[in-house]
Amino acid sequence: MLTLFTPFKLRSVTLRNRIVMSPMCMYSSVNGHVTDWHRIHYPTRAVGGVGMVVVEATAVDPHGMISPNDMGIWSDQHVSGLAEIVRLVEGNGAVPAIQLAHAGRKSGSAPDGSMDMIAPSAVPFDEGRTPPREMGHDEMDRVCASFVAGTKRAIAAGFKAIELHMAHGYLLSSFLSPLANFRTDAFGGSLENRMRFPLQVAEAVRKAMPEEMPLMVRVSAIDPEEGGITIDQTVVFAKESKRRGVDLVDCSTGGNSKTGWARAWPGYQVPFAEAVKRDAGIASGAVGMITEPKFAEEILQKGQADLIFLGRELLRDPYWPLRAAAALEHTENTVPRQYTRAWGR
Repeated sequence: MLTLFTPFKLRSVTLRNRIVMSPMCMYSSVNGHVTDWHRIHYPTRAVGGVGMVVVEATAVDPHGMISPNDMGIWSDQHVSGLAEIVRLVEGNGAVPAIQLAHAGRKSGSAPDGSMDMIAPSAVPFDEGRTPPREMGHDEMDRVCASFVAGTKRAIAAGFKAIELHMAHGYLLSSFLSPLANFRTDAFGGSLENRMRFPLQVAEAVRKAMPEEMPLMVRVSAIDPEEGGITIDQTVVFAKESKRRGVDLVDCSTGGNSKTGWARAWPGYQVPFAEAVKRDAGIASGAVGMITEPKFAEEILQKGQADLIFLGRELLRDPYWPLRAAAALEHTENTVPRQYTRAWGR
């Protein structure tokens, strides 16, 4: 059996295959609510054969939105719309998951037009942006409580897994990165201090979740810039996350400064997923320009990651899993029949 099409289990949740739809901000919500656009967008990828659909970065606080059109989960009024997405995704064979997020110093305005950016340090993401406020300890408690409240709403909506957004320079990511965290208290400086608040959030969220429900985190495994977080530090963070009940680390990179990769190439982030899986002893997800089925299969066969996260490729081709099954069937006749049948073979 080709590994790409074998089931994968996280706690009591079983994915029908190793293909995951990455959370991607779609900027199509109104006041944080699900719209008809989402009711088509997410179930289509489930019909297309992915194993898990991770709903886009969903704001736990209206002042933690990347844009005024982000999905929201800061109010009980958001639950019914999200429950529709769960029903439609699950009804078409995929595991419904959701990414909970706070944009921190990369926040845009709230739906009401107000803005109150917070961050570990009062340093803007780039020139021309309004500087954020440095968070006090009471405010950290409030944000942590917002993540817990968002978790409870996600559970009420019926999601089967939760991912915490700790990547790309958003709030929890900016605590982890020396490029954004210049604090001199117990939440800044050393790696132990910088990861203290993200780990507190992960631990609080885990305690609010049923034992059988998986918890994932997305990280920027490295900052491509000098002086940023390194893969060795991310491995330490992954180990500590595992100790607090995290089940999988979804490995991306960058986002804590305007400078990033000079160029990207297929699989350029795979070595970081491999290092986390190997050295932290935790399941990992690989992401980043993985567009060819043979390449995805090779990553899994080599043990470099447990899951393949697809983003833009699933925007271009919602039926990528079915196409992959058809393509791989020509090289090895071990694709489960439900995929080839769905492709009309």
